[in-house]
Amino acid sequence: MYRILVVEDDMTIAKALASHLRKWDYEVACVEDFKNVMEIFAEYDPQLVLLDIVLPFFNGFHWCQEIRRLSKVPIIFISSAGDNMNIVMAMNMGGDEFIEKPFDLNVVTAKVQAMLRRTYAFHGSANIIEHNGLLLNLGDASLSYQGEKIELTKNEFKIFQTLLENAGKIVPRDDLITRLWESDEFIDENTLTVNIARLRKKLGIAGLEDWIVTKKGIGYMVQA
Repeated sequence: MYRILVVEDDMTIAKALASHLRKWDYEVACVEDFKNVMEIFAEYDPQLVLLDIVLPFFNGFHWCQEIRRLSKVPIIFISSAGDNMNIVMAMNMGGDEFIEKPFDLNVVTAKVQAMLRRTYAFHGSANIIEHNGLLLNLGDASLSYQGEKIELTKNEFKIFQTLLENAGKIVPRDDLITRLWESDEFIDENTLTVNIARLRKKLGIAGLEDWIVTKKGIGYMVQA
C-alpha cells in the first residue's frame, strides 16, 4: 500500500483528497502543523507528496526544496495559482507534476496512479522495487509492507532483491551464492540456507508467509 502525504492548509480540500484516495487503497496522511512539515514527512516516509503552493509560514516551493535535499519522492503540486510562472517555478524547484484548482478528484487520482506507476515499477533508475504491494528500497536496504518497515541484513537484502528481479522464475542456489560472494564473509550452501531462513522469518512476521518458494534441488523463487 502506497503512502501519500497531503500538504494542503484548506482542510476541506485536504480531507476530500484523503477520503477519495483511500477508496483506491492508498494510505493518506494530511499535514496539520505547517511549521513542522519536514518532521512529519520524515516520520511518515511517504511514496508521494501532494503539495499546495500557498501555505502558512513557508510556501510549497520552500518545502519542495527541503524535501529534495533528502528524497527523490514524486511531488505533485496542487494550486489555484496556476499561471505559467508558478508552474515553471514548481518544476524548477523539483516538482514532478502540476494540477490546477479547482480539480476533479478522479483526475487527481489518475495522475497519482500514473506517477506511482512510473516511479516505482521496476524499470530504469527507480530506487524501489514494487511487487504485489511490497516495496524494497534499494537506497536503504529496507522492506515496507502495509506501512510496516522491515530492516534487512546486507545478505538478506541481496537475496530478496535477486528473487524480486526474477519474480516468477527459479533462481538457482549457485546464482544466489555468486551474488552474495560480493560481501566480505565466506558464503557456502549452509550460509545461504541460514540467510533464506532468517529472511523467511522476517517476511512471516510482516504477514508475507510463503512468499519465497523452495524448488528442491534447484533454488528459490518469488511468485510473479
